[in-house]
Amino acid sequence: MSARVRPLDPPTTLLEEVGEVTVGNKEEMIEQKQPDLKPVVNSNNNNNNAEEEKKKKKKQKKEKKEKKEKKEKMEEEEKKKKKEPEEKAKEVNVKKEELMEIYVVDPAGNMYYHWLFIITCPVMYNWIFIIARACFEELQEDYLIYWFLLDSGSDLVYLADMMFRTRTGYLEQGLLVKDEKKLQNRYMESIQFKLDLASMVPTDILYFYFGLNYPEIRMNKLLRVNRLFEFFQRTETRTNFPNVFRISNLVMYIVIIIHWNACMYYSFSKAIGFGTDAFVYPDTTDPEFGRLVRKYAYSMYWSTLTLTTIGETPPPIQNSEYFFVVTDFLVGVLIFATIVGNVGSMIANAARADFQARIDAIKQYMSFQKVTKDLEKRVIKWFDFLWTNKKAVDEREVLKYLPDKLRAEIAINVHLDTLKKVRIFADCEAGLLVELVLKLQPQVYSPGDYICKKGDIGREMYIIKEGKLAVVADDGVTQFVVLSDGSYFGEISILNIKGSRAGNRRTANIRSIGYSDLFCLSKDDLMEALTEYPDAKAMLEEKGRQILMKDNLLDLELAKQGPDPKDMEEKVFRISSVMDELQTRFARLLAEQEAVQAKMKKRITKLEKTITTSSGELQPEQPTLQKTEDAEK
Repeated sequence: MSARVRPLDPPTTLLEEVGEVTVGNKEEMIEQKQPDLKPVVNSNNNNNNAEEEKKKKKKQKKEKKEKKEKKEKMEEEEKKKKKEPEEKAKEVNVKKEELMEIYVVDPAGNMYYHWLFIITCPVMYNWIFIIARACFEELQEDYLIYWFLLDSGSDLVYLADMMFRTRTGYLEQGLLVKDEKKLQNRYMESIQFKLDLASMVPTDILYFYFGLNYPEIRMNKLLRVNRLFEFFQRTETRTNFPNVFRISNLVMYIVIIIHWNACMYYSFSKAIGFGTDAFVYPDTTDPEFGRLVRKYAYSMYWSTLTLTTIGETPPPIQNSEYFFVVTDFLVGVLIFATIVGNVGSMIANAARADFQARIDAIKQYMSFQKVTKDLEKRVIKWFDFLWTNKKAVDEREVLKYLPDKLRAEIAINVHLDTLKKVRIFADCEAGLLVELVLKLQPQVYSPGDYICKKGDIGREMYIIKEGKLAVVADDGVTQFVVLSDGSYFGEISILNIKGSRAGNRRTANIRSIGYSDLFCLSKDDLMEALTEYPDAKAMLEEKGRQILMKDNLLDLELAKQGPDPKDMEEKVFRISSVMDELQTRFARLLAEQEAVQAKMKKRITKLEKTITTSSGELQPEQPTLQKTEDAEK
């Protein structure tokens, strides 16, 4: 127990061996790891090469883009250089047109109407006094200086009227033409220019040959009578009392006819001889019948009694007098039967009468509602434009009496070309185009009217037949684009394509520059026509999607989704309406069947009664037959 335990020494040899072993293991580990590092280095080198290649490709792409941009810039510069002379030429042409444009009188304006009143005065003067001066010598001789001044004044007004006509504009595509050459050529090629030129022939030169007592040489001045009729027509449109004006106008016509006939009677009496018989005018040597006033009054009295076929005039004696009276009676019957019997020549024109009745009704409504004068003038100008350009006729009212085939042929002949200009309808079936043509509604807009505004719901599309429209900003002044004949807009909104970012709202303000004649096709009419053409409907929707995709206005995610619940509601509503119609028809069929059954029952009961009565009559004879049979047995 007392033995001491000696401390143990560590085995150095073992440690040294372990140390050696560990060192040796480390070297081996390093040697083993070195071959593993080689592929890592290779992979890094490969990555660096790929990055360099990518950088090279990017540089090449950038260089290509830069080259393309340079080429495009060069091409744009060349195009600009080429367009510069064209633009300069256009500017020169515009300047020339501006220089050619002169002050033009609007035929629908107040200035034109006032000038018509001015030119009407000399026309009335010539129609009344030329025949009177030719027949009553005292009237010509006593006031010769005044007649010379009035004649020269009327001739100057006639000449000014010809100049005024060369400055009177006309509408082309709904806009007032202001080109001087066009205005002059249009006037000089018209029949009215020939009549005006004939009325300006200086026949007064013949006074030097025939003498001053022959004012009938100025009869050519009566050829301006159309100005008189035009003034009366425009006054009838403008006045707030058209019936009063028509009555006064009718009375004026009657008085002028009686005046001319009175002058002819006096000159006829002068040719035969005053006082030769009771029929002609009495002897002028008598102081009572020698005055000018009595001559005219007596002639007017005789003319009024004759033309109104009242009679009570001295009978004719000579043959020439008989012929004169017969001619007077015929003229009186024809004229007064036309004027008085038909209440004026306006009644003879049913279209004008109907159109004037509409104007009168609107005038009365505006005066009753106290509409502003500016708006009232716009309405009257709009009606005036419709009548002067022969657009007052409602096509549907005119064509409704024709059969469907003839109506379709007329519509195709008139409107099919304009409908084909719309790109979504270009490749549609002929039957669908015919259906759509029959549903086009013509509309006329005045200058400054808005066809549609931004944000409005699009329920119809428009095709421009004639006129010019401007796409304007919200201020209504700045113009972006001008649309002319054959243009169209609003075709996408009526298709109601799913996924359209614009929806069924208008995206622009469109305003009429001048008078515009458009065709309108409503959404309901299009959908009604497409119900019988499902393939055409699918094709139109596909075309609409392509157009929206080109304009970047189609949301593809919404387009790929299912049907719109609103569309489903509409379809359900249509199905329910169809079911209601089927139920009503089925109820009618049931009622008819019940009525037929009731009639059959009545007939069967009648037949049964007749059979029972006939069998009752034969029953008493049966026992006699049995007796005879027993006897035979």
